[in-house]
Amino acid sequence: MKQVLLAIIVLFSLISCNKSEEILEKEIIKPAVKKIEFGFKYSDFNVIQDTIQKGDTFGTLLEEQNIGEREVYDIIAKVRDTFDVRTIRINRPFTILRSKNKKNALQVFIYQPDALNYYVVDLRDTAVVVYKKTKPITIKRRTIGGVLKESLSETLGNAKIEGALASKISKIYAYSIDFMKLKKGDRFAITFTERFINDTVYDGVEELEASFFEYKGKIIYAFPFAQNPNSDKIEYYDEDGKTLKNFFLKSPIKFSRISSRFSTSRFHPVQHRWKAHKGTDYAAPRGTPITTTAGGVVEQSGFTAGNGNFVKVKHNGTYSTQYLHMSKILVRRGQRVSQGQVIGLVGSTGLATGPHVCYRFWKNGKQVDALRLKLPSGEPMTGNSKSRFIKQITPLKFQLDSVANL
Repeated sequence: MKQVLLAIIVLFSLISCNKSEEILEKEIIKPAVKKIEFGFKYSDFNVIQDTIQKGDTFGTLLEEQNIGEREVYDIIAKVRDTFDVRTIRINRPFTILRSKNKKNALQVFIYQPDALNYYVVDLRDTAVVVYKKTKPITIKRRTIGGVLKESLSETLGNAKIEGALASKISKIYAYSIDFMKLKKGDRFAITFTERFINDTVYDGVEELEASFFEYKGKIIYAFPFAQNPNSDKIEYYDEDGKTLKNFFLKSPIKFSRISSRFSTSRFHPVQHRWKAHKGTDYAAPRGTPITTTAGGVVEQSGFTAGNGNFVKVKHNGTYSTQYLHMSKILVRRGQRVSQGQVIGLVGSTGLATGPHVCYRFWKNGKQVDALRLKLPSGEPMTGNSKSRFIKQITPLKFQLDSVANL
């Protein structure tokens, strides 16, 4: 019995050894990966990859490769028309390729000023060759959608999407959606394109192709479209070809909250008495930019005890708006301003208990509630553009609706 057991152990050991040898053999014959980058096969060189440190210059980096001062000076003189060596910056990557012989001489210097571009200084011949190249860019389309579980910024962040897309979307919908009022459970869908360097390295959002958001029970679409096919001017329209750009913005502050509404009788927090509040208060941190909700001319700009620092803008013969309690005024009386232009910063000057802007609205000389007023919209789509627009957006709308299960 002992002999049988011993034979089994020996046989198992032989099988294990054969398996180990087989695995080892496979590892030995496995071909090595030949890395190619910037057009150079790294296996042909001794490669050094590093980043620019404080105190580094192009000259000192070459001198560290056993190149004398005189030769360094000549190289700098030869490359300066293409590569200004004074522009190298701390923490930017560079690559040095050296020969694999005993001399281990510097062959190529590569510097990357950003993720997309790179400079090559080729020293392999007597004539120095220098050139700038751009890495290949791949554009990929992506559609996301469903229901909001948090804010738009958090939703995009969790989907690993560049934060700039949230800012772009808020500008597109600035005339029709107050994003602070979007609720959890509201549906949305966004189709956009993203850039990838060398097909793998994420380089941000390229453009928004289509989107919709559910706002107060209504689905609001946005499609970019140029009415003039020979122009680069893009506007955003809903699914019926109506412009999203209204005459007035929804709010003078992005991502703010309403702290007090228009009222004929409100208890004043500073004066401690009941009085009319003929404006809408938007609370925001001190220094937050305040933008004019429509283009026009600055009618008044200054300070009063109640208003603090304020600006009043006349838009036309019918409408005017006023912005109170600024920490700083950035425009002057008589100045023409455009819609969305920053005219001041949030503060708490005048009769105010905390940083906010009191937004007041006049129609035909009478103060009215801007939130209840039906405001004029922008220019509608005209001419033969409508049929071209519908044809363009039909597949995009289908994709959005499919993702969000509309």
